Amino acid sequence: MNYKTISGIKPFITTDGSLIREVFHPQRDDLSMSCSIAHATVKVGESTTPHTLKKSSEVYVILSGKGVMHINDETQFLNPGDSVFIPAGSVQHIKNSGDEDLKFLCIVDPCWKEEEDERKI
Repeated sequence: MNYKTISGIKPFITTDGSLIREVFHPQRDDLSMSCSIAHATVKVGESTTPHTLKKSSEVYVILSGKGVMHINDETQFLNPGDSVFIPAGSVQHIKNSGDEDLKFLCIVDPCWKEEEDERKI
């Protein structure tokens, strides 16, 4: 059984500037799955840097806090329990629009690779 707790996963800052904890990644956890799953945090008043995943699509599942998602020319307000699909190649960023940390799951398929994550500023 593969089991992890968010608090036990070492965080790192990713290409877009968010604090990430990789929950499961098939290349690092020796798992038979095509997607990677990470827990992301965007602090109050902050925003991720506009970026694109060249070959991977993403799903964000909002766990806590409030955010404004920007995908290409579209904008959507997000609350806990909301999910959003981000097509591969889209320019995207999310802004914390609430008064607490914005926390969400990122499901990336195929799995996230740093070299495929490109800043757009």
